[in-house]
Amino acid sequence: MSGLVLLGVSALLGLGTGAPLCLSRQLRVQGDYILGGLFPLGSVEDTGLGNRTQPNTTVCTRFSSLGLLWALAMKMAVEEINRGSTLLPGLRLGYDIFDTCSEPMVAMKPSLVFMTKAGSRDIAAHCDYTQYQPRVLAVIGPHSSELALVTGKLFSFFLMPQVSYGATTDRLSDREAFPSFFRTVPSDRVQVAAVVELLHTLGWNWVAAVGSDDEYGQQGLGLFSSLANARGICIAHEGLVPLPGAHGLRPGTMQGLLHQLNQSSVQVVVLFSSPRAAHALFSYSIRSRLLPKVWVASEAWLTSELVMTLPGMAQVGTVLGFLQRGAPMPDFPSYVQTCLALAADPAFCASLEAEQPGLEEHVVGPRCPQCDHISLENVSTGLLHHQTFSAYAAVYGVAQALHNTLLCNASGCPTQAPVQPWQLLENMYNMSFRVPGLPLQFDARGNVDMDYDLKLWVWQDPTPELRTVGSFTGRLQLQLAQMCWHTPRNTKPVSQCSRQCTEGQVRHVKGFHSCCYDCVDCTSGSYQRNPDDLFCTPCDQDQWSPDRSLRCFPRRPKFLEWGEPVVLLLLVLLGLALGLVLVALGLFIRHQDSPLVQSSGGPQACFGLACLGLVCLSVLLFPGQPSPAACLAQQPLLHLPLTGCLSTLFLQAAGTFVELELPPHWAARLRSHLRGPRAWLGVLLAMLAEAALCTWHLAAFPPQVVTDWRVLPTEALVHCHVQSWVSFGLVHAPNMLLASLCFLGTFLTRSQPGRHDGARGLTFAMLAYFITWISFVPLFANVHVAYQPAVQMGASLLCALGILATFYLPKCYLFLWQPESNTPESFLGGGPGDARGQGGSGGGEETQQKTGTHSSVTSPQ
Repeated sequence: MSGLVLLGVSALLGLGTGAPLCLSRQLRVQGDYILGGLFPLGSVEDTGLGNRTQPNTTVCTRFSSLGLLWALAMKMAVEEINRGSTLLPGLRLGYDIFDTCSEPMVAMKPSLVFMTKAGSRDIAAHCDYTQYQPRVLAVIGPHSSELALVTGKLFSFFLMPQVSYGATTDRLSDREAFPSFFRTVPSDRVQVAAVVELLHTLGWNWVAAVGSDDEYGQQGLGLFSSLANARGICIAHEGLVPLPGAHGLRPGTMQGLLHQLNQSSVQVVVLFSSPRAAHALFSYSIRSRLLPKVWVASEAWLTSELVMTLPGMAQVGTVLGFLQRGAPMPDFPSYVQTCLALAADPAFCASLEAEQPGLEEHVVGPRCPQCDHISLENVSTGLLHHQTFSAYAAVYGVAQALHNTLLCNASGCPTQAPVQPWQLLENMYNMSFRVPGLPLQFDARGNVDMDYDLKLWVWQDPTPELRTVGSFTGRLQLQLAQMCWHTPRNTKPVSQCSRQCTEGQVRHVKGFHSCCYDCVDCTSGSYQRNPDDLFCTPCDQDQWSPDRSLRCFPRRPKFLEWGEPVVLLLLVLLGLALGLVLVALGLFIRHQDSPLVQSSGGPQACFGLACLGLVCLSVLLFPGQPSPAACLAQQPLLHLPLTGCLSTLFLQAAGTFVELELPPHWAARLRSHLRGPRAWLGVLLAMLAEAALCTWHLAAFPPQVVTDWRVLPTEALVHCHVQSWVSFGLVHAPNMLLASLCFLGTFLTRSQPGRHDGARGLTFAMLAYFITWISFVPLFANVHVAYQPAVQMGASLLCALGILATFYLPKCYLFLWQPESNTPESFLGGGPGDARGQGGSGGGEETQQKTGTHSSVTSPQ
């Protein structure tokens, strides 16, 4: 029913004529079981409490229409239960309602009255209060957390059930400190969780948190800080609003807090405050011209008339917050109208006078003198207040516990013996009960689970309208289209310290707040796992990633494959070298009895060519995926044949040096060791030395198949790893020694006219060997490890081709195109009088010419 209709009906009933009402006398009704009520029917002035020097009576001068409506909701619930036959058939509930003035010191007097013995003003001192029968069975109220923390300690000592309809601080959920406390409103923890979810959903992670300097505000700030930090919401500024007291507010504290809010980039302020502290804060804000903000309100002040009617409140910006949903009470406005009408009826008031006056008036004074001088207009604006249902539901909760204790059923309550307050507690924990319009349940901590509506202030004269723009049922649901903001063009405010990083970037925090950061790219080899990561996550060793990646990719094994262009080129070179070796070997075998082949060592030359062919074939071990057997065989199968070839060339060089440079009698002694079967012993010894070094190399430092995960950006390199470069170099040592001796032996000899100069071919062959392997060292050391096998292949083939082209192929040329030069005179020096020509050693004529040359040089002397 609207306020205008109620005002019209009240005029018909005679309300508002100025005659005193007897409403205050309706706040007490006798019954079989009495419920105490603590409601903020009035409030004290801001001055006087701090100057108290005696514990005298405090006068409540200011009237609170909401407190009266909450008390009438309790009264309505009791009368409904008494009229009904479901909860307490045949029994009658009574109530005693007192004013708390929203002050703990005022609330203590009625709390003590509730604990007195029935019919007296005495509280007996007992060792055991199990059989103690206080005046009331349970207490409804008080409204605020600050008062509930004070009265809760007193009632918990006696295990008196206390059901609050507005105290939300989470501290009251402590069962050890407050074992008899219950409430029909959710804990602040639920409300704060809803606020944090709202901030997170709207992207506001840079906020200010302000609370009133009391238990309610401090507890709310503590809860908000812990839950906000867990969701990545940073609190840029945090402060407390001093409560108005006897000496007024401290201007410096308030101005400092507002200066921080005005100068910072924070656009959202979470205000967890009592109505009086919020009124004081906004009063200073309006005078200080604080820039408009988004104010996220706590339930305590979101619907407070003290704040909503503040002049200039529309300038503060956007106000939104969560209110418990409850259930509609369509009959409550007409019930209030009826109560006011009866309070204006002289006959009804006279009937109340006939009842025995209560003893409490001598202790606490008149219950609510201001209630006798109001009209329906004074309370019409709060008829549909959200916490009216909570006060109404609190009575039904106690009635259900009494129903369970007395074992009531539809026909009555079999047990009607006196009930001690503590006996109700056993039935209240985890108790389900039904309030008209909504089922509820107390959990193990005395809380109920209720949904929230998100309310937005929409400014209208004289007070704002509360528009529903969302809900919280454990999960937030928003109606963004219904929201209106204080910003130009109604754009959603942004309250962030730093911009959102893009994909593949992590936050490098600056300072103490995780919301202030620089965006840093994730480099290759790392990735961004979650959007809120502060560090890039490295990929596993078998994975890779590009820059600014969100995931890693598996690495593909990399090795020298057969189909690569460089390998194909080397295989062509191998075919060329191997073909030339086979051609030369065939020619040498075909002309094995010719002077040319005999001067080149005969069978030793064929053996050297065969070894050179094996050197070429050994390069086939390097391409393809490495295996342990291939890694072990690469070096021995390359160097052993090369040693066999070089050892035959060394015998050729030694023979040439002996024939041309040593005296005849020395040459005769050494000739048999360098030719014939004894020469094979030298080849065998050289190969055994090389085999011994290769065996030591493989035993002490065996090459291993290694997978290198980091040398290539996107692939895993699989290669044969050399454990010791010293042993690797020593494997080359015998070949280097043979090549060096061969080079020295041929380089020091002089050519002889009329004879084929085989020494020069050996010299160039060794030069080819040295150039190849000396170039191999820096090239192998500097080339990428993935192509080192190709370098070894190329060096082996070039070495074989160099020896083949400088020593063997010129002889093949003579076989094919100059067969007439293949004579003993050209290769063996075959004169009968040539002593060195005996035995096929050749060179007799050359020796004579050399002797004659020496004689001609020395004769003039």
